[in-house]
This record gives sequence, C-alpha cells and structure tokens, in this order.
Amino acid sequence: MNLAPKTLSRRTALSTAVLSASLLCLLPTAPTASAHGTVITPETRNYGCLQRWGHNEPNEAQDPMCYRTYHENPNAITAWKAVYANNTGGNYQQAIPDGQICSAGGQGETNYRPLDRPGPWKTTDIGANFTVDIYDEARHGADWLEIYVTKQGFDPEYQLIGWDDLELVKKTGRYPYQAHYTTDVSTSGYSGRHVVVTVWKASHMDQKYFLCSDVNFG
Repeated sequence: MNLAPKTLSRRTALSTAVLSASLLCLLPTAPTASAHGTVITPETRNYGCLQRWGHNEPNEAQDPMCYRTYHENPNAITAWKAVYANNTGGNYQQAIPDGQICSAGGQGETNYRPLDRPGPWKTTDIGANFTVDIYDEARHGADWLEIYVTKQGFDPEYQLIGWDDLELVKKTGRYPYQAHYTTDVSTSGYSGRHVVVTVWKASHMDQKYFLCSDVNFG
C-alpha cells in the first residue's frame, strides 16, 4: 500500500521526535536549580515530619511540632529541600539573624519560620560519634559543610537558637557533584537533647543551606 506524502511526512516527523527524545535521555543530567536537598541523617525537622506523615495532617498528640508546622504552612514540610539563603557572602552569621537559623533567615522557597519554633520536636538518638548524611537531589556539590551542636545546657524545647548557642564541631572540605555528602563527627561532653545545625555551602552559586536536626545524645 502506498502512503500519501502527508502521511509519510507525519510519520517521519514522529519518528524523528521519538529518536531525539531517546537520545536526550542518554545525556548526563547537569545540576539544576529546581531541586535541592537536606540532611536525612540525623533527619531535619521538616524532613522528619514528611517521613512520619507524608502529605497528611500530623497527629497533634503524637507529633505536636509537625502538627503546628503543618497548620501554619504545610509547604514548610512538603518543600523540605529548599531551606537555603542566597548571596550571604563570607560572614553568613551576620546575614542570618539569631532565632531564624532553622528557617535560613526566612529565605528559601516558602515560609520556613515554623521550623525555628522551640518545642518538643521528635529527636534522633545518637552517640558522641555520629554521621551526618546530606541528600542532594540536584547534585549541586559542596564547597564545605559546617556542623554545629547546641551548647550543653541549652534547651531547644524553650529557647530560640542563636549563633552564640552553637559550637562548631566539624568543617569539611569540598565534595564533587554527587547525591550524598557524608561526614563523620566526633564530639564529647554532650548529653540529652540538642540540635545539630548543618550549614552546607553549595558549589553551583553562593547558596547556603541551614538544616536543623533534633537529637538526643545517649
């Protein structure tokens, strides 16, 4: 059966489009600005809420801080990958105010201010030696990671976190573009409830992530 010229033209165009799409799938994916990352171990406040409740309303009695966050701004949970501030320069502690560290100074892609609120956030049990694991969906790379722990005696259930409340326990070097950046952290003198604050300097631009993980040192 002979095909009309218009039919042949349409089939040729369709075949070319399918082939082009197939070839694009084979190309390596460059880092994008549409996806980011967070600390998954020990899990951050909003990532922990997402792991326990997904997109559903948290149970107020079982998880009051996730419940309050959900009702103030559910995007603070579902947009768990974008707690960052851009263009803070070398002295980012001047750019991110005390009491707004867990929300990256109110920047990022939604209102993360509920994450600054003191309260009975769910904790991850850790020892004096623990590992921080950042999942970077976009593979932005890392110029460095800085790991802080709240000072002994600080009470994150009742106090907002300021920079003077934190002790730097680890700073790393660079990481290439990859899905996970992990670092082992050794500490001493900590017991009970604390907050681990991870600052991740992405490599693709002046973009820093401020990631708060509630922990219990055993």
